[in-house]
Amino acid sequence: MTIHLYFSLVPEALIASMLEPEEFGQYYSTGHSYKSKGQAIFFEVDVNFRHEFFNIDEGLKRCVAHPDGTPKNSVYISVYRVLEHIPVSALGKLYLGTAYGQTLGLSRSDSLPAKGKGLHMYQDLAPINSLVVSAQDPKTYYESITSQPNKFIRFPGLCFVELSLGALATDPGAGAIGDLPYSFVHHLREALLEVDPSGKQSKLVHRVHSLEFPYRMIKNGIYMGNGTDLVFYEIPSHETLRQDHSQWWRSCNL
Repeated sequence: MTIHLYFSLVPEALIASMLEPEEFGQYYSTGHSYKSKGQAIFFEVDVNFRHEFFNIDEGLKRCVAHPDGTPKNSVYISVYRVLEHIPVSALGKLYLGTAYGQTLGLSRSDSLPAKGKGLHMYQDLAPINSLVVSAQDPKTYYESITSQPNKFIRFPGLCFVELSLGALATDPGAGAIGDLPYSFVHHLREALLEVDPSGKQSKLVHRVHSLEFPYRMIKNGIYMGNGTDLVFYEIPSHETLRQDHSQWWRSCNL
């Protein structure tokens, strides 16, 4: 059986598995008996990738089928400081697993999205899980806390997603809430009103925020960076998801 390497973001971990990505997504989200439920977000990692920080060869050795022939679900190689030791060049597809076990694979885009108007909200996925509003575009936001920090806070890399703000992006004080599902809208408005493109660039909404978020609120995709390298995994439009990935779309909106 083929052995895969997966870099999980929820929680941050490097895992060897004999399961294919869709099977691993189901197992990691629900377990075998569907008794637990939780989103799974993970990258497939080049199985030839090696770094002295990880004992990958030993992990692969332990990833063997059970006596009855069933595949080994997971061997945890590391659960500490994983992101900073995996270059983006070693990453393959990104997978978004719903709490019901449906998995959507995203390929890396050739470029970052064009800059848009208005304010932004970023959910940091690893190595921290803060929720931040900002006047900075994604690339500038990433650089401000990694390769070109403007404060004492600095991370070696970061994976994050931009979540939609709807009308609040351009009118945080009076913009209609619409179908925004956030339970902290009042606090969100206050934070957005403190952000000023010519002054305070970013404002922390939640220092520690749940890593689970509504997939339908992803504005355009997920960003993954290490050092000066930043790449983007674009998510299809809602219309495309409804048409071509209907089971995933339905399960992520339950």
